[in-house]
Amino acid sequence: MKFAYADPPYIGQAKRHYQCAEIDHTELITRLCAEFPDGWALSCSSCSLEEILEICRKVVGPNRVRIASWVKSFGIFKRNVRPAYMWEPVVFIGGRNPCNGHRAVIPEKNGKQTTPKDFIVCPITLQKGLVGAKPEKVCRWILDLLNVQIGDEVVDLYPGTGIMGRVADEVTERERPMRDYELQGKEW
Repeated sequence: MKFAYADPPYIGQAKRHYQCAEIDHTELITRLCAEFPDGWALSCSSCSLEEILEICRKVVGPNRVRIASWVKSFGIFKRNVRPAYMWEPVVFIGGRNPCNGHRAVIPEKNGKQTTPKDFIVCPITLQKGLVGAKPEKVCRWILDLLNVQIGDEVVDLYPGTGIMGRVADEVTERERPMRDYELQGKEW
């Protein structure tokens, strides 16, 4: 399966943070739907969520997308901003999920739960060289929302620091042997 992740400059922030032109989010969402019918995820700001959902209703149709939330356990507090911006929505569609005709993996009794939550609590990244860089843990969670597996392809449309690309490569590669440090303390 082929998936996409888009973390473009948020609406109204392109020139301020990245010295670039605003992204046409209608064009972006149209592209995501056309080129990645298996599924995609789009990060946005809480301020732009309403606008993004309106675009999704026009392009994708009503009640087709889901919203997940990255809740920041640590974030930057800005002068004269109240309340603080401490969460970011992730709009996603498709994926290898039961609502798209895929079977859910039922864990064995006392087995590891295989269903991700539609929220994650994780601190922001610091000093990654780019405003808005996502932590590795958040990248893994986004791929889990889509149920990305070994052999799948993930296209990061706005690679920025390259974190999502590196995480996607790890998730989609063939299983690698366990490292010695990973085996310590495990009973086999």
